[in-house]
Order: sequence, then C-alpha cells, then structure tokens
Amino acid sequence: MKMRPVSSLMTGLALFFLVNRTLGVDAPANTRAAFLKLLDRPRVELAPEIKAPAATNGLRAVQFSFASEANVRVPGLLMKRNETTGRRPVVIVLHGTGANKESQLPLLHDLAKRGFLAVAIDGRHHGARTKAGNGSAEYHEAILNAWFGSRKLPFLYDTAWDVMRLVDYLGTCNDVDAARIGLIGFSKGGMEGYLAAAADPRIAVVVPCIGVQSFRWALDNESWRSRVETFKPAIEAAAKDEGEMVSAAFVRRFYDRVVPGIYGEFDGPAMLPLIAPRPLLVINGDADPRTPLPGVNECLAAARSAYRAADAEPKLQVILQPQTGHKVTVEARQAAIDWFEKWLRP
Repeated sequence: MKMRPVSSLMTGLALFFLVNRTLGVDAPANTRAAFLKLLDRPRVELAPEIKAPAATNGLRAVQFSFASEANVRVPGLLMKRNETTGRRPVVIVLHGTGANKESQLPLLHDLAKRGFLAVAIDGRHHGARTKAGNGSAEYHEAILNAWFGSRKLPFLYDTAWDVMRLVDYLGTCNDVDAARIGLIGFSKGGMEGYLAAAADPRIAVVVPCIGVQSFRWALDNESWRSRVETFKPAIEAAAKDEGEMVSAAFVRRFYDRVVPGIYGEFDGPAMLPLIAPRPLLVINGDADPRTPLPGVNECLAAARSAYRAADAEPKLQVILQPQTGHKVTVEARQAAIDWFEKWLRP
C-alpha cells in the first residue's frame, strides 16, 4: 500500500458546500456543517504504519494503523486478491457493539474475492483499542465518562470521525481508487456509517444495515428501551448517580451530553437525506425493536424526498427483511454485495 499525497478532508468538503450553495441547497449544507463542527478536532498527521502482508487462499491481508487525532490511533485490516493491480474500489466495513474488525473477516473475504479492497477498523473502545482486546466494557465506561463531562463522544460520533480520517488515509494509497469508496456497517456500525456518509461526500456508496432509525420517534413513542440496552451499564450508572430512574426524559438528558443532537438536528430523518444523490441501500428488519419500523419509515420518507428532488430515485433502495429482528439475513447480505458491484464496478 504505497502512499500518495492526500487532499484534506475540509478542502474537499468546502468544495462540496460551495456547489450546494450555488445550487441553492442551503439546509442540508447547514446540517452537514453543524455536524462537522461538532465532530471537528485538531488535525494531526496520519502517520500510517503498515505491517508486512500475509497471504492465504489467494488473498492478501494487511494490518495497518493511522492517527485520527492526537494520541489516538485506529487499527485496521485490509483484504485484497493477490493478483490485484492498479487502483481498485474499496468497501469499508464497520462492526457492531462488542465486536471487532476480525469479526468481519467472512465479509472481507467475500468482497476481496469479488475484486474489491475490503477494509475493517476497530471502532472506538473496541477490539485492539481496548486493554481486554474484546467485549464492550471499556466502551460502556467511555460512554459513562462522556456523561460526566470527558468531552469525548464515544457513542457513534468518535467512530464517525475515525471513518472520515480513514477515507483521508485511503486517499493516500496508490492501490485505492478514491472515487470508488463504499461503506457498509452493522447495528452500531450502521449508525456510524450513515452519519459518516452524511458528513463526507467522498463515501460514494452506502449500505447501513439494521442501523437506520429515528431516535426522536423512539423517545416520543416509548420505544427507546431496546436501543438503550446496548449501553445499559453506562446509562444505569448515570441515572443512579443522579438518583433517578431510567425514563424517556432521562434518556433525552443522557443523549444531550453523550451524543448531542441525535434525536434532533442529527437524527436519521435529518441525516439520511444528506447522502443523496449517492447510491444508498438501507437494510432493516421489519420487527427490529432497536430500529422501530415507524421511525425507520420517517427516515425513508425524508430520504425519498431528497432523492426525488435530486432526480436520483433509482439510487435509493430499501430491504425490509420480513419477520426479522435485529439481524441481517443471508439474502440481504448478498444484496448488499451486489449493490456494491453495481455501483463501484470492481
């Protein structure tokens, strides 16, 4: 993975905003700018480190890392075919709560065999970014620290930032076609994925799996409990410290500190339309309590309006897996791979 100079994230986005303003599309640009302002932090050099590749079964695996901010390094894994030459399209894969980049190896293998460069990273406080090397205990601790004022944003936002810095890094690699970068994420990774893609137009094709939702709808309709289960130790400790019960009102206060804007200006119905007109495949279970279907439908209605306005309706597709909870079926997973093949042309 040889390196080439990379244009900065903000330079590329500044051009994107200029085009939007020229077209009179101020509201989405304002939302995107506000989200980027929330995420922004002092720039550091990427300082990439790349280990010698390991080859097996016609594929090559490369371990790498880069700096996403001061004193924060992101470990990653890249898979590709041994005979791959020239610049290739990339698919970024984001794992769910408690998992790690290695948990995505089967999908990385399948994507690499199709001719993609397939990349997975460990999310914040997961995998190699923890002392234990696995589990979600340190993730929950970091979320609780955010409640107590750590100024970190470990629930969703910090990893969304890391994804944008990963795109910076991929742009320096001579085997990467920076115009053909796709992203798929699962559960937590699905949320991080659509947030990162909404903020960063360099992500050309997006497939959020069992992640798209309206946090506001869930709070307004007493459907927030299943989502809160994914960080239960953190929110219960925060509520105990306040001498309160975990209720919808407390969850709102918790979100305001830990993931500000997530049930308001950065909720799914506001962020998903920002991906238009890029190809977007949304995969959800129709019986998933963590992504209640009425809230998903609000997100999809907003997205369809944006794609219609951009004359790009065929680029938005939805798979609602019938009688399916919080999982991705084999058929839906295959449809996601086919979606990347269609739009990224490996």
